[in-house]
Amino acid sequence: MERPHITLKLATSLDGKIALANGASKWVTGEAARAHGRALRAEHGAIAIGANTAELDNPRLTTRISGKSDPVRVVFDRRLRLKLDSNLCATAKETPLWIFKGKGQDDRAKATENLGARVYTVPSHAAGLDLKAALSVMTSNGIKRLLIEGGGTLIASFIRSGFYDTLHWYRAPVILGGDGRNAIGDLGQTEMQSVLRLKRIKSDMIGEDMHDLFERVE
Repeated sequence: MERPHITLKLATSLDGKIALANGASKWVTGEAARAHGRALRAEHGAIAIGANTAELDNPRLTTRISGKSDPVRVVFDRRLRLKLDSNLCATAKETPLWIFKGKGQDDRAKATENLGARVYTVPSHAAGLDLKAALSVMTSNGIKRLLIEGGGTLIASFIRSGFYDTLHWYRAPVILGGDGRNAIGDLGQTEMQSVLRLKRIKSDMIGEDMHDLFERVE
């Protein structure tokens, strides 16, 4: 299928966590790595997060870089949980906001659209929204490059579906422990010979954090 080029982005501790068990996550990585990640946003036509990340972090998902355009902000939100007073909804008339949801919540969808967002209903299943359908909408609306920023459930969904091309991984010299929140959710892998493998393209230090760029191995 025709789809955007998809980049996955992870910002984690050394042990692959994105937050403490209570959801605290500001900040795992340093300012230099976060600035690099914001510049990465500017290279993409759209940036996507899941409903949990939208709720816990209440982000704006902008580049905050003078002279750089902000990408379309995308939220995969099957039950349309995004609060109408969230930072994303509050800025929907200034910076495009697209929300993909499952069936239902029509009144809430209308209220969200009244704030300036676009709300798309796509098929859903037990594991979440139909990513193929959502990507088809993005492609038909001119999105050529898509950045997935998390959280772990959404990242895992894209990996399981095979919808990814490159991965930027920022790792801070901190350890959050086994009760921390995982950067990547369950993948259902059962055999080592068939686990996901990536090709490392580049490694460098950004401030105190390690940055690795990987690409997909067919």
